[in-house]
Amino acid sequence: MRQELKKVQQALNQKIIGKDHQLTLAITCLLANGHLLIEDLPGMGKTTLSHALSQVFGLQYSRIQFTSDLLPSDMLGVNIFHSHEQDETKRFSFRHGPIFSQVVLADELNRASPKTQSALLEAMEERQVSIDGTTHALPTPFFVIATQNPSSQSGTYPLPESQLDRFFMRISLGYPAWEAEKAMLLQKDVSAPLAQILNEEDLDQMQQAVTRIHTSDAIIHYILRLVSESRESNEYPNLLSPRASRALLQGAKAWAFVTGRDYVTPEDVQAVFVAITAHRLTAPAHQSTHSMQMSAFDGEKLSQKLLDSVDPLAA
Repeated sequence: MRQELKKVQQALNQKIIGKDHQLTLAITCLLANGHLLIEDLPGMGKTTLSHALSQVFGLQYSRIQFTSDLLPSDMLGVNIFHSHEQDETKRFSFRHGPIFSQVVLADELNRASPKTQSALLEAMEERQVSIDGTTHALPTPFFVIATQNPSSQSGTYPLPESQLDRFFMRISLGYPAWEAEKAMLLQKDVSAPLAQILNEEDLDQMQQAVTRIHTSDAIIHYILRLVSESRESNEYPNLLSPRASRALLQGAKAWAFVTGRDYVTPEDVQAVFVAITAHRLTAPAHQSTHSMQMSAFDGEKLSQKLLDSVDPLAA
């Protein structure tokens, strides 16, 4: 499976050039069965990355463009009334919304109203949606990739802390290096789809294999010390929750699997730490003007500071 995973990484590198670390983080997020938030300026390849991931894994893909007038029913689905139907049990039929896909791109999530944003909470956490008192299970696997424009741009609604915490990782692709952008410009068929390399059964096997990666007590103590440091110090606007510590463990296991090991090292925790914790440590937008202006970069600096404050050997 790891050989096939290398082919996946190589294929993605052909689409998103010069972003090896971010692509590995995206794969790690998928193998850890989490959800991914990508925050960046328009035109950086966020949509391209989400579509490429679905292609190489052979997963059903849908894209939802979040706008200020998008309603929850536009995303989740709606019950249709059939007035001509005599049988009362058949008078309503459920029409599935685009959320019923294995890979869902929630494009420009923070341009939708808070009401529509909150409709994603149950889907992301419970892998199901409730419509008119009836629960509908979502496909398996279910992977949400949400893109978010910087909060400084007009027409954006900041995501609440409860929703940010449900994203396993947040990454930013950023501008490509000179040579990477030159290689991108020289590509002849940019829109050509990637060939399928794995399928959903392969993905399920890899996700199960990630759960079996060995983790020593020393690694557990290292993660707990990092989380405790955020709670004991006054330097961090938000504290890391137990969901964050669980995400760190799952992320470190998935990173170890991707890099070809069946055990976790402190370096695996460090590799995923910023992506998993930066958006959780960021201050709530309503606390102060400074908090409202806090960017993803500020969150990453806080996360790196927390990581540097704990010695893995001492932990």
